[in-house]
Amino acid sequence: MEGKLIIFSAPSGSGKTTIVHSLLTRNLPLMFSISACTREPRNNEKDGKDYYFMTVDEFRNRIKKDEFVEWEEVYKDHLYGTLRSELTRIWNQDKHVLFDVDVAGGINLKKQFNDRALALFIMPPSMNVLKERLENRSTDSPEKIKIRLEKAEKEMEFADKFDRVIINDQLDVAIRETHDAITEFLDLTY
Repeated sequence: MEGKLIIFSAPSGSGKTTIVHSLLTRNLPLMFSISACTREPRNNEKDGKDYYFMTVDEFRNRIKKDEFVEWEEVYKDHLYGTLRSELTRIWNQDKHVLFDVDVAGGINLKKQFNDRALALFIMPPSMNVLKERLENRSTDSPEKIKIRLEKAEKEMEFADKFDRVIINDQLDVAIRETHDAITEFLDLTY
């Protein structure tokens, strides 16, 4: 089996992680790619499960050693990326790689893997809904939410660089549309 990639990108708060986790409970030959990052873990996040948490110095050293397929400095000293070893780990298990990455990372991965990758952009129904979602998850300060919203506006300008845009207005509908796009791309019949 030639391993493929399913790339999810979206502004923070769009629901991409919720959609990804829902898909991972289904009978699809997918495995989540664990990203590396330099931010602090949130409440229930575990190193090696949710992210590979690294110091900024460790991350930058790995960049120098060309250990990343893609990486991005999302905010100052907040680096995110995908280790090459993740692709190998997943493909060795006869699974396809599922990414939950920053918009820039999603575009970079699509450029690198072209037809082997399906790039999906999860779009919030509106900026007001996005703001409400960010506030309701109670993980960020008002200042951080403002920064995320400004970044979201910029990220949404790149939605047309993705193979499919899925508007997450109703979660169950967005999950179904996403599932259908993936099964079609992987040529699976369920």
